Amino acid sequence: MIETLRMQLEALAPLDLGHWPTPLEPLPRVSRKLGRFDVWVKRDDQTGLATGGNKARKLAYLMAEAVRQGADPVMTTGAQQSNHARQTAAAAARAGLPCVLVLGGEPPAAAQGNYLLDTILGAEVRWAGEQPLMAALTREATALREAGRAPYVIPYGGSNSLGVCGYVAAMLELWEQMRARDLHFGSIVVASSSGGTQAGLLVGARALGYPGRILGISIAEPAKSFRQEIAQLANGAAKLLALDIAIAPADVLVSDAYLGGGYGVVSDLEREAIALAGRTEGLLVDPVYTGRALGGLIAQARQGTFAPGERVLFWHTGGTPALFAYGDAALPKEPLSP
Repeated sequence: MIETLRMQLEALAPLDLGHWPTPLEPLPRVSRKLGRFDVWVKRDDQTGLATGGNKARKLAYLMAEAVRQGADPVMTTGAQQSNHARQTAAAAARAGLPCVLVLGGEPPAAAQGNYLLDTILGAEVRWAGEQPLMAALTREATALREAGRAPYVIPYGGSNSLGVCGYVAAMLELWEQMRARDLHFGSIVVASSSGGTQAGLLVGARALGYPGRILGISIAEPAKSFRQEIAQLANGAAKLLALDIAIAPADVLVSDAYLGGGYGVVSDLEREAIALAGRTEGLLVDPVYTGRALGGLIAQARQGTFAPGERVLFWHTGGTPALFAYGDAALPKEPLSP
């Protein structure tokens, strides 16, 4: 199955946008801090595209199609501090294509974090105001078509059947790293927002026979409806890859227990995770995605979700530039205990 899956992925002719494979590393000091089990990290913050992040894997497939179609421009949407928008701008620059980003809200007083990088990378930024993001993206794409251009529209988070294939390939990459080092992970914990990363991991896991759990920490969505979205994305990718796989919503493990005040609202959960990763391992996690996901992993550990001695993988999806936009809000209110 490994060679078959590899050939099916290669047939989609993804662009070479990232540094693969990304490192697989133990986190011994985090493990000692949490106790009873062994935590590792998959470093997709090191994919290399404009400071790295998980979207590079999806964009490798999506941008290949955009190039084949002669996109003018590539378009996508996201929040003002969208990691996906930043990496889309970088991928478009690499491919020699113009890029239009439709970001939520109104222009900020100063360009910081991901938005600063969007402008450096040459993207044209348009603002959605109070409109829902996908509605605003559709409006801007329609206006460009009416003006005689040919936009290639990438959905929020790069999460469609084609983009999901990037994380089917990522699961294959992890599988080969595990085999080479005789490792097994009982659980994989990952931030899940637009759903494509978790969907791809699920398809890859089913194709390869991975027996462990893939737990998504929801960043913004209630679990019940989100399971259905992820299953739909997974099944679309499986069909595209001609895999005889069906993922039901009940097969999707998602926790929505850590939504806090909502998307992008930093709480003590994220602050503790940011400080723990930084001060024990020199590892940066962001306030929106990986901080919430690592915070969820910490909470799950304290609740006894993981078995004593279990090896747990935290899949780091990136997001470092957002730290520079949040400033003091990302700092813990109290010093961490030694």
